[in-house]
Amino acid sequence: MAPGLFERLFRTQGARDAAALRRLHETCNTLLGERGAANSAKFAELAMERYTALGDEGRVAFFGLLAERFGPDAERVLACAKAYAEERSVGNLERLFEAVEPPRQELLRRINRAPHGTAALVRMRVDLHKAMKAHPALAAVDADFMHLFASWFSPGFLELARVDWKSPASLLEQIIRHEAVHAVRDWDDLRRRLEPDRRCFAFLHPALPGELLIFVEVALLGDMPDSIGPLIEDRAADAGSASARCAVFYSISNCQPGLRGVSLGNFLIKRVCEILRHENPDVRRFCTLSPMPGFAAWLRAGAPLDPERAPRGAAARLERAREIAAAALQHGALAPDAGLLENLDPALRVSLERLAVAYLCATRDADPASDPVAKFHLNNGARIERLNLLANRSRRGLAESYGMMVNYVYDLDRIEDFHEGFVNGRVAVSRVLLQRA
Repeated sequence: MAPGLFERLFRTQGARDAAALRRLHETCNTLLGERGAANSAKFAELAMERYTALGDEGRVAFFGLLAERFGPDAERVLACAKAYAEERSVGNLERLFEAVEPPRQELLRRINRAPHGTAALVRMRVDLHKAMKAHPALAAVDADFMHLFASWFSPGFLELARVDWKSPASLLEQIIRHEAVHAVRDWDDLRRRLEPDRRCFAFLHPALPGELLIFVEVALLGDMPDSIGPLIEDRAADAGSASARCAVFYSISNCQPGLRGVSLGNFLIKRVCEILRHENPDVRRFCTLSPMPGFAAWLRAGAPLDPERAPRGAAARLERAREIAAAALQHGALAPDAGLLENLDPALRVSLERLAVAYLCATRDADPASDPVAKFHLNNGARIERLNLLANRSRRGLAESYGMMVNYVYDLDRIEDFHEGFVNGRVAVSRVLLQRA
């Protein structure tokens, strides 16, 4: 029998690292045993200490250990499944559940009992994601982390906080460090984003005190914006946020890479909508000004599009638009240059917009190739409202989408309907935008 992942990785360890890995294995076995159950905090802390002492290769080997030595017993699962199929009793179902759950889930639960155990496990998952790049078989271990984190970081355990200029410096520094959409240039830039016509809300968790999980930045405006510049440039605050009619979510950033995939942003936006509507009843529209990070790459790849995902009746127009865009790319008439894009040929401009609509309409919940920002907002129950050409003139915006940005609208009365439709393969799009496709 060929050696498994753990055995292959274990053989690459030096004598010292192999001994350290062996000790960690013993600690995990003890932690799962009766003695460990009685002294779980003590052995959990020891397990984390021994894990932290491992080098990068040793940690990868440890994940291989979790995958192979702490997975479910396949023969037992099969036997329990057969027993339940023959007699669907409560007892047989309980035994099946117990057999299917990997022992590593209980191991992670017990490690969580160590002081600061949750934070340690969140950091451990970051290491796991690095290891998965070379060892995709570790995805089964990641699924167990996700299963547990989805419960531990459910909305009922999250604390919503408004971050303003009076917040602790440690939180403000995290805003600067983790802003992932529109980089904060300096402290003056941050202060501008926290003026009276702006809001910043974040989720925190009691198991990670003082650490932001995710935050969203909001601008209170008179109308839906068509350009990011006025929202983030240095200027005096608008005098009257009280006269605002529109709340614009213009940036949302995750602060914990170890929580990737755990649903946080959708709950955050919905909670913030509720707070803003209560705080200012005149705010009637909740929308975003969002990037399209995959659009330019999709276009350069030939704008591959499944006909069943294209807007109805637009096939011939889209094919012509694809030809025009391909020719423009080949001859350098379409490039990430603001000056060039300002003076696009009208036919190329129309083609670019039609293809952008098709690109967004092709978004599907289970498709990893779909635009991640579109998937996030559509899955949250938003509607694609409007495209804005040259809305982002930054180097990154031009490179990712030729400066194009999207307004998604959150219609609070239809969020659940739009979410349900998206899960079932339907994308909510404004009529005006569909007519242009």
